[in-house]
Amino acid sequence: MTTTLRPTGPEGRTADGRRSRSYEIRVNSRPVGAVDLAGPPDDGPAFGRLGRLHVDQGERRRGRGTVAALAAEEILRGWGCTHVETSVPEPPAADGSEAEPPVGVRLLSALGYAERSRHMSKELGERPGLPAGSAVRALTEAEFDAWWEAGSDTFVDTLVTWGFTREQATARSAAVRRTQLPDGAASSGARLSVLTCRGTDVGTLWLGFTGLPRSDVDAWVYDVNVIPERRGEGHGRSLMLAAERICAEAGAARLGLNVFADNPRARRLYTSLGYRLVERFHVKALL
Repeated sequence: MTTTLRPTGPEGRTADGRRSRSYEIRVNSRPVGAVDLAGPPDDGPAFGRLGRLHVDQGERRRGRGTVAALAAEEILRGWGCTHVETSVPEPPAADGSEAEPPVGVRLLSALGYAERSRHMSKELGERPGLPAGSAVRALTEAEFDAWWEAGSDTFVDTLVTWGFTREQATARSAAVRRTQLPDGAASSGARLSVLTCRGTDVGTLWLGFTGLPRSDVDAWVYDVNVIPERRGEGHGRSLMLAAERICAEAGAARLGLNVFADNPRARRLYTSLGYRLVERFHVKALL
């Protein structure tokens, strides 16, 4: 029997302008699943996207997903993609802990995909307290430019390691500032804060409440940073508690964040605070 992809309709465009098309996974002429593909964006590296790869329950464990993923990669190569990105939602464990990697993650690993990052979220409860000597104040307008430039440099360097040119990465950073923080420290839909410990600034926090990366959260931690000379003193935990306090004051019930796969220390911190893994993001070079 032959597994192939058959288009379900004409090509379209995603909300961010990418070329896109949906396909049925077929065994001979019989549909057994589906997959959505998107081409590269106009303002970044040639990364395509593989989405909603699904094989019907009775057809699983027969190699259908593997063949479909490889066929999808060939289509993306034809669209000029040098890499493919995809993600796998995480099924919750019965006891709320992190479950064993789902089948989709094992499939991607076997096909050469590397995990890049994870989304985690937490259902917030009562407004938590801060450790003795710690307090939070608003980032001032006078502090905004220096704060942004430091964070932007890190953001640009990260995008460059992902395959962006420095020009593309700088343009992406400028677009983030223009759309998410148009009025600097006073931008609506955002809270920029400074953590102090016994009167000394030790870290910063950027929370967003609008235009979020996920629809199942009410707020997002875009950046949390402890100054290098004060790391290892527990201020990262204090910043996350401060984020939850701010969310409680704003009436946000669920807080989300992104953590990179190469930062297990941060992941352990978030897990210890009750954040649950909800989605894993993977990438593969199309050789």
